[in-house]
Amino acid sequence: MAASETVLRVPLGSLSQSCYLASFFVNSTPNLSFKPVSINRKGVRCTSSHEFSTVSNSAVRGNSFHSSNCSLKGKKFVCKCQKHDVEESIRSTVLPSDGLKSDLDEMPLPVNGSLSSNGNAQSVGTKSIEDEAWDLLRQSVVFYCGSPIGTIAANDPSSTSVLNYDQVFIRDFIPSGIAFLLKGEYDIVRNFILYTLQLQSWEKTMDCHSPGQGLMPCSFKVKTVPLDGDASMTEEVLDPDFGEAAIGRVAPVDSGLWWIILLRAYGKCTGDLSVQERVDVQTGIKMILKLCLADGFDMFPTLLVTDGSCMIDRRMGIHGHPLEIQALFYSALVCAREMLTPEDGSDDLIRALNNRLVALNFHIREYYWLDLKKINEIYRYQTEEYSYDAVNKFNIYPDQIPSWLVDFMPNRGGYLIGNLQPAHMDFRFFTLGNLWSIVSSLATNDQSHAILDLIEAKWAELVADMPLKICYPAMEGEEWRIITGSDPKNTPWSYHNGGAWPTLLWQLTVASIKMGRPEIAEKAVELAERRISLDKWPEYYDTKRARFIGKQARLYQTWSIAGYLVAKLLLANPAAAKFLTSEEDSDLRNAFSCMISANPRRTRGPKKAQQPFIV
Repeated sequence: MAASETVLRVPLGSLSQSCYLASFFVNSTPNLSFKPVSINRKGVRCTSSHEFSTVSNSAVRGNSFHSSNCSLKGKKFVCKCQKHDVEESIRSTVLPSDGLKSDLDEMPLPVNGSLSSNGNAQSVGTKSIEDEAWDLLRQSVVFYCGSPIGTIAANDPSSTSVLNYDQVFIRDFIPSGIAFLLKGEYDIVRNFILYTLQLQSWEKTMDCHSPGQGLMPCSFKVKTVPLDGDASMTEEVLDPDFGEAAIGRVAPVDSGLWWIILLRAYGKCTGDLSVQERVDVQTGIKMILKLCLADGFDMFPTLLVTDGSCMIDRRMGIHGHPLEIQALFYSALVCAREMLTPEDGSDDLIRALNNRLVALNFHIREYYWLDLKKINEIYRYQTEEYSYDAVNKFNIYPDQIPSWLVDFMPNRGGYLIGNLQPAHMDFRFFTLGNLWSIVSSLATNDQSHAILDLIEAKWAELVADMPLKICYPAMEGEEWRIITGSDPKNTPWSYHNGGAWPTLLWQLTVASIKMGRPEIAEKAVELAERRISLDKWPEYYDTKRARFIGKQARLYQTWSIAGYLVAKLLLANPAAAKFLTSEEDSDLRNAFSCMISANPRRTRGPKKAQQPFIV
């Protein structure tokens, strides 16, 4: 294609009835005039008109969160498109007025998450890795009613089984959304926030049981289906999955937490607080909080969840109170407290939120922290203590200390353990939970530096040839067979069982910048750049040193691409990391100090009745 030529493509066919206009520019020349060219071909057309304009090649085209042909019908969102019973329908292209010939006919029409016609990503050629990553990220964008609303999980042309990798996952979109925010492309994030909010209120039932109303979906897909009662019309439908179709049928606890975190990042980055101040958005925040803060049987302030309810979405022995969920829970509470608008009836909810923040903060810092001093303390624990003043409050048996831990723990450094329950400590190092504890200030300043000290000291184990191990160490032998159920995907040093996930680069970067140590992230990004593009952006890597592409890893995994881009953008502009981080305020610090100095025995007596949360 000539350097000045611009192609504006309209998707056709059963998989591309989104009726969107996506502009892709190759060194666009300003002030070009265009004339439409109509090509007749059988297809569909959108009943509403869409305006477009010339933009730079860094922009993703899409309309704002409004479409005249969108409606809520029953329990689904629809976007109506009208079929034409004619020999051919109209596809519009634009040509520069100087008569340069378009190569549109030689190029494939883009559909949601499409690659080029040969099934591969565009050749890097003279492009930088970062340019290639942006091209791939934009090709993964999904449109609904003409508007970009997310990115598909993976765009692997070599995979023979799509499964649900062609859907928009809430957790997977977070690095994509942040990348677009940092690039100044806000519409896709705003649309994602508002459309997924509407899915929150859907009825969710599996085997006659419905979970809490505030549950956010794990993922959703845009489907084009015939319109009921009118064979000449089609409609676009958002089809969410709340866990009913997921492998293992596990509800995504982390989806709502990530949604709140992204909502706050959108407001901080754009300065547009109108979205978070909307009545429906405020209601959505409160519904998530109500679900998380509901009274239960648990004595701990941590969230009690089942196995596979977060990024580690398969059986990996993290049921109970996994660190990843607690770090995201704490971060979501902090973000929600910033965004909630005072109003009648919300006092009890805000009070419960503040109380939970203090208790969760104390619990994680005091009981999840592990360093050499703490290991030695556990090693000398007395057990079977029945007392309000017990030192070994959770009745942890010293023999639980694994042999690998003594050699793994450096003299300088420490980390937050993976899980804590009665008579059980999961001593594994879980990367996301520790990094997000730094980002959200769940960990103290000293603990945050100690976590980064450990990552540096154990670089060969946690990073090796490709950042970053999702957990360490891997379960092997009988332990693997019992805990995973002999899961063939989570074999030792693969996938969630000690695999290396490049998407974790962005969390490492945010944490490193926050603590004033960006050189750690720079080293990791430089290491990733040696292979990740040549390896076609895998989902994860296998083996202890992450030398092999994962045996079942999807290529062109979107959050691997987006995680790299966010890391690069933040390293180029470290000040932007403040959109994602939270600082510990004085109230929390004072409350934490009071709990440390107070008598550990809980005051007993009648509990005052609490008013229900009004949402």
